[in-house]
Amino acid sequence: MSDQGEPTAPRTPRKMRPRSALEVRWRQLRNPPPPVVRAVVADTAVALAGGLLLLLYDLALTRGVPLPGGDLRTLAIGIYVIVVLAVGTLLTYLWVPLPSGASGVRRRSAWSGLLGLFAALPIAYLMLVLIFQVLGPLLGP
Repeated sequence: MSDQGEPTAPRTPRKMRPRSALEVRWRQLRNPPPPVVRAVVADTAVALAGGLLLLLYDLALTRGVPLPGGDLRTLAIGIYVIVVLAVGTLLTYLWVPLPSGASGVRRRSAWSGLLGLFAALPIAYLMLVLIFQVLGPLLGP
């Protein structure tokens, strides 16, 4: 019934056409879930900070600056990847709580950390490519 007391006609449901796989992925890309955004932001911040230090170390070695220990780029890259994975996982664990549900209590679980770990792997790789294949040659001697 409407506000005036007269009955209203029932609505007929509209036929919805199924979305293509491309439309579904485009919609997901435009509206990512907040936990995924937080995981990517945390991991990117850690990778960027460590990547700048790694780039400075690489440029110093390329320009012939004598550093203690010699050329330890391989070790530095390994440490960089481990730090990005560990700190990105920890930050995501701390920043991405599980949904509260009916109780309203915010909880964390290992799933939050795994989200950060799985986001950190490709981010660390992409940052290494950016450092050594793009920025290194642009800033090199």
